[in-house]
Amino acid sequence: MTNLGDLEIFAKVVSTGSMSLAGRVLGFSPAVVSKRIKRLEDRLGTRLLQRTTRQISLTEAGQGFYDRVLGILAGLEEAEYYISGRSALMHGTLKITAPTSFGRLHIAPHLKAFMAAHPELAINLVLTDELSDIVGGGFDLAIRIAELTDSSLVSRRLAPVRRLLCAAPTYLKMHGMPQSIDDLKNHRCLPAHNNDLWRLEGPGGAMSLRPEGMLVTNSSEVIRETVIAGLGIALRSTWDIGDELKSGNLVQVLPAYEGSRNLALSAVYPSRQFLPAKVRLFIDYLADLYGPVPYWEL
Repeated sequence: MTNLGDLEIFAKVVSTGSMSLAGRVLGFSPAVVSKRIKRLEDRLGTRLLQRTTRQISLTEAGQGFYDRVLGILAGLEEAEYYISGRSALMHGTLKITAPTSFGRLHIAPHLKAFMAAHPELAINLVLTDELSDIVGGGFDLAIRIAELTDSSLVSRRLAPVRRLLCAAPTYLKMHGMPQSIDDLKNHRCLPAHNNDLWRLEGPGGAMSLRPEGMLVTNSSEVIRETVIAGLGIALRSTWDIGDELKSGNLVQVLPAYEGSRNLALSAVYPSRQFLPAKVRLFIDYLADLYGPVPYWEL
C-alpha cells in the first residue's frame, strides 16, 4: 500500500506549487520531499509531476491522481473527526494572519471561547497590515478586508464591510460640515495609512479620490486616533469606529457617499478540496460570530 505520508506530501507540493514550500509547511527538507515524491512515482510506475528549474506542474496522470488523493485525505480526516470527537480532533497549531486593528478588536477578544472549546489547539495569530503570502508564510488561514481577485486562493465571505466618511464634532464646529463631495478640497482630509484611494459610491455611481493631507503614517490606528481627536475627515470602517459613532464622538460626513459595496471581510485559504477540520471550524466560528449583520453595526 502507498505510504499515506507520501500522499500528503504530494498533495502539499501540488497545492503550493513548490517542493521547498511544501517542505517548509510540513517540516521536511526539499531533498526529503523530492525523494518521497520519486518513491511514490516509482511505486505507481508513472510520472506525476513535470519538474523544471522554474516551476512544477501536474502530468495528465498526476492531475487525475491528485483529484482522487484529495478525496482520500479528506475522508481520513473526516473518519478521525467522527471517532475522536470535535474537541479531541483539534490539536496542533492553527496559524492565522489578519489585519492589525481588526485582529485586535474583533478576533483577539473571541479567542478565549474558541480555545476553551478546543483546549489542545494552539493559535498562532500574526497581525499585520501587509498582504501576507499565505502559502509561503505557512499560514492555514488569512482574514482579509478587500475586494478579492486572486483566483489561486479560495475565499469565504464572513461579513459585509461598510466604510464611511467621518469627523469629530470639534473639527466640524471649527471648519463646518462639507455640503458636497467637492467641498472636501477645502477640508483637512486624513489619507489612508497605505495611501490607498478613497473608493466611494454616491449618487453619480462609483468614484475614487486620493486625498492629500498634512499627516502621513503607516499606521491605520494613528489615522483612527487623529480623526477622533479632531484633526480632519477620514474614511473609516464601521467595525473600527462603530462605538464612536454611537457615542457621538464621531459624526458621519456626506452620508450619500460610502465605501464600495464590493468590499467584504473574508477568510482566505489555499485549497477548497482538502481543508483541515481546524481551519473549517474556525471559519465557521467567525461566520457565526459576525453574521450577515455584524454586531458592530447594531
